[in-house]
Amino acid sequence: MNPATEPMFAKVLIANRGEIALRVARACRELGVATVAVHSVPDRDSAVVRFADESVQIGPAAPGKSYLNAAAILEAAQRTGADAVHPGYGFLSESPDFAEACEDLGIVLVGPPAGVMGRLGDKATARSLMHAAGLPLLPGGLDPLGPEEAAALAGRIGFPVIIKACAGGGGRGMQVVHDPDRFAEEFRRTQATAQMLFGDGRVYVEKYLSDARHVEVQVLCDGRGNAIHLGERDCTVQRRHQKLIEETPAPSLPPGLAEQMGASAVAGALAAGYVGAGTFEFLLAPDGEYYFMEVNCRIQVEHPVTEMVTGIDLVREQLRIAAGNPLDLEQDDVRLRGVALECRINAEDPANGFVPTPGLIEQFIPAGGPFVRVDTHVHAGYTVPPNYDSLLAKLVVWAPRRDEAIARMLRALSEFTVTGDRVRTTGDFLARVLDDDRFRGATHTTALVDELLRP
Repeated sequence: MNPATEPMFAKVLIANRGEIALRVARACRELGVATVAVHSVPDRDSAVVRFADESVQIGPAAPGKSYLNAAAILEAAQRTGADAVHPGYGFLSESPDFAEACEDLGIVLVGPPAGVMGRLGDKATARSLMHAAGLPLLPGGLDPLGPEEAAALAGRIGFPVIIKACAGGGGRGMQVVHDPDRFAEEFRRTQATAQMLFGDGRVYVEKYLSDARHVEVQVLCDGRGNAIHLGERDCTVQRRHQKLIEETPAPSLPPGLAEQMGASAVAGALAAGYVGAGTFEFLLAPDGEYYFMEVNCRIQVEHPVTEMVTGIDLVREQLRIAAGNPLDLEQDDVRLRGVALECRINAEDPANGFVPTPGLIEQFIPAGGPFVRVDTHVHAGYTVPPNYDSLLAKLVVWAPRRDEAIARMLRALSEFTVTGDRVRTTGDFLARVLDDDRFRGATHTTALVDELLRP
């Protein structure tokens, strides 16, 4: 279909903040779509507010009274005449209730339907659905369990195990247990944490792989039976299940494994009736076996690395699909060129347990040069608020080969300058990870960051 004649929204409300809100606004402008930025009081002069066509203040700093305030966001959408809402990532992006409320009001949510989001957002239900679709699962339960049944299951599959909240995401609501004597206490603790964070105390148990890699697959689906994958991303460098460095393609995979994982993700997406951009997350064991973990029903923080190697604008594709357009790509059209790396520059202090360091940024000089991309909403004079995620920027590089991409990223990190009285960033620590022999040799696992921090 000719892009000039295909259906598209007239106005999109962006229900988020920070770099992802600005990223969505830019994609909309390129498509000729008007934008509405909603914002909290401290974000009233943010980059996306200045960039968008309209803005609406929806509440004070507290997320629960602003970016998680579904009623205020929907009222803003109705008042401004927005025909769609893009939720970005985090906040309400994976809330089935918010998706259903949008549907009830005749507003399109850029993402999968509420029913699909609900099934895949519940990790236990998602495991059952993917098991039926033929995806490999780690040993464990397919249903939420009580403490006695869970302890018996843990004993059968063998320690270490991981206890996971059925709801939620973002690396929260998980607890690894190595000692059987501590299982009952940690089970109760994880239930309480899940109830506090997500309002849902259900948990399940599965085998924990302590020396695994984390590999995910990006999919696009149009809801008409068409689905493709856009390759895999390695997200193994993590701290407390929070990703720090991502790259594509995943290095040192056994021959044919990337294609096999991609096919599994597409099969799972079609089985779930998925619509839009989504990510299937897998754990990769040392023996080359891979196991389904979960589905992220939204755009990912690390989507730029996929864009860099495919040349496909994922946010644009989200908007096209949500507006009712079919995929204009087939699997054979997807060509991956070179290697892309992303480092998350956070306002955190790695020397102090990665504690957030909000405060005034006095100097902000992003990296530049060939094949370097910086997604950010930050500038000199910006005050990092204490209320939200500490992400300042996503530094992304591309090169023909992995060793060249690492060298380029190290150079870019060396010139990325952020200063302030109290603000510290993860930049120097990320350079240390990149220069580690285990990362350079692609022999690292999810334990690498903890190993580097160990005295």
